[in-house]
Amino acid sequence: MTQDIKRTLALIVTTGAFIGLTGCATTGDLDSTRGDLQTQIDRLSADVSAAKSEAAAANSKANDAVNIANEANRRSMDTAEKIDRMFRKTMQK
Repeated sequence: MTQDIKRTLALIVTTGAFIGLTGCATTGDLDSTRGDLQTQIDRLSADVSAAKSEAAAANSKANDAVNIANEANRRSMDTAEKIDRMFRKTMQK
C-alpha cells in the first residue's frame, strides 16, 4: 500500500512538473509578444494620425468649395438682377 501511494505521488509530481514546464510561456515569449503588440499599436497609431490629417485636409477643401459655390451663387443672383433691371428699362421705353 505504501508503494502505491509513493507511485501515485511520484506520478502526480511528474505530471505537475510536465504541465508546469510545458504549459507556461516563458518571460521571453511574453516579452516577444508584448513587443509585437507594441509595434502593431505604434503602426496603428501612426495610421490613425495620418487619417486624421487627411480628414482635416478634406474638410478644409470642402469648406473652400462651399465658399466658392456661395460666391458663384451671389454673382449669378447679381447678374440676374442686372438683367431684370435692363429688361424693365427696355419695357418702359
